[in-house]
Amino acid sequence: MVAHVPAAGGFEVPLWRAVAVFRVASLAYVCVVLIRDADRYAHPLAATALVLFMALWTAVTAIGYAVPARRGWPLLLADLGVVVAILLATPWVMGRPALDAGLPTLPVAWLSGPVLAWAVCGGRRRGAVAALVLGATDLATRGMVTPTAFNGAILMLLAGVVVGHVARLTVTAGERLHRAVELEAATRERERLARDIHDSVLQVLALVQRRGAHLDGEAGELARLAGEQEMALRSLISGAGPVPAGAADAPVDLRTLLGRHASAAVSLSAPAGPVPLPPAVARELAAAVAAALDNAARHGGGRAWVLVEDEESAVTVSIRDEGPGFPPDRLNEAAAQGRLGVAQAIRGRLTDLGGTARISSTPGAGTEVELTVPRRQP
Repeated sequence: MVAHVPAAGGFEVPLWRAVAVFRVASLAYVCVVLIRDADRYAHPLAATALVLFMALWTAVTAIGYAVPARRGWPLLLADLGVVVAILLATPWVMGRPALDAGLPTLPVAWLSGPVLAWAVCGGRRRGAVAALVLGATDLATRGMVTPTAFNGAILMLLAGVVVGHVARLTVTAGERLHRAVELEAATRERERLARDIHDSVLQVLALVQRRGAHLDGEAGELARLAGEQEMALRSLISGAGPVPAGAADAPVDLRTLLGRHASAAVSLSAPAGPVPLPPAVARELAAAVAAALDNAARHGGGRAWVLVEDEESAVTVSIRDEGPGFPPDRLNEAAAQGRLGVAQAIRGRLTDLGGTARISSTPGAGTEVELTVPRRQP
């Protein structure tokens, strides 16, 4: 089953369309201002030519920003540079008397186009930078700071910050939806496989394990293998789906990592809900559990039990086996002889995580390993 997953960047498309519509609407207002004030300009024909160039640049940016691959620094810097150049040409085109009389600069609201484009592309900071550059240039071309001009610069700065913030929220929402859709698709596929397997393979394996559990020889071995495969399949079916793309830093459910060790010889008990931990912490803790289970299988040879406890301030994993156990000073002797399996694979990992590893064993009574990691890492 293949699910359609929307691209996270697709949520920016309406914002870019809104920028294009704004530039067209603001250009129309520039034309109105030109018709109204052309007779007061020093060079009306030059002003008309400049407005025609603004119309051409509006079309260029609309086409350029429509393609995600072109929304890079070359087009962004060119867009900002063109508007700055138009602002710098305004005093000559309009003439100083027209500016001193309080007439708006030729681009009027059209000069905010690059601010919106920078904000949508890079968030609040880029939007603020573009607004400061254009606002300062606009005030410089006037030669004096009037309340109207200053308010226009402030409004442009606020527009850049607000639009940039909305754009970042939109991108974040798109990424989360992308991961949620992938997780839902993986869950549905796992449920479908679970129904199919439960009705066929699992029933057959369980039947073989029950019928041959008390037999000797190859029949008993076959029953044992069938039981192990049944446990492995049940773990695969009930485990969490694959981690979605882009979620490398998202918390990892510890149950997923420990579920791989569940088998006919290893019983896993965990909370019904997720046990989220940072990825690095979850992997190191799971590796320490794997080392403890490996020691139990190598020296104990019997069954092992793993218990996961999710508390408010810490996560504790207990591993208990029914092996022969060992004297209390056995670990110190092994470390003195250079055998650092437990010291490095278990205690070393927990120390690096700021946690603790408690190992208790009594000859003839098995071994218990208790691994605890704090919720807040040091």
